[in-house]
Amino acid sequence: MITTARIPADKPIRIAFSLNDSPDDTPSENPFPLAFPDLEQQLQPLPPCHDSKESMQVFKQHCQIAEEYYEVKKEIALLEERKKELIARLDQAEDESMDAAQLAKEYSDLTEENRTLKLAQTQCVEQLEKLRIQYQKRQGSS
Repeated sequence: MITTARIPADKPIRIAFSLNDSPDDTPSENPFPLAFPDLEQQLQPLPPCHDSKESMQVFKQHCQIAEEYYEVKKEIALLEERKKELIARLDQAEDESMDAAQLAKEYSDLTEENRTLKLAQTQCVEQLEKLRIQYQKRQGSS
């Protein structure tokens, strides 16, 4: 049996049919296929009673709410993925910051060591010059 119903043009339509050979008078397991296959079973809209306007309206509202729920769930998943990406970038930035701080400290230590070595070199050069002068005086006096 084929039934017709007026559905607003802005509402999505799902059509389902079966190719099995069972007669129409045998009730199928679920006359309304899952309108939202990704939605948990207990959240699926219940099939409406076609004779009741109120039932059809409740069914439409439930479908609308289910769509909104699905969209929100999808957005949450996207935001969680974005959060993971941002955490990874933050960790990387912190690692780079730590590397930069470590390099800055190493640079500072090496600069200080270089200054100390230059001072020691200057002192050694002065001492060597004094020793040369003393040696030359001994050579000249002997």
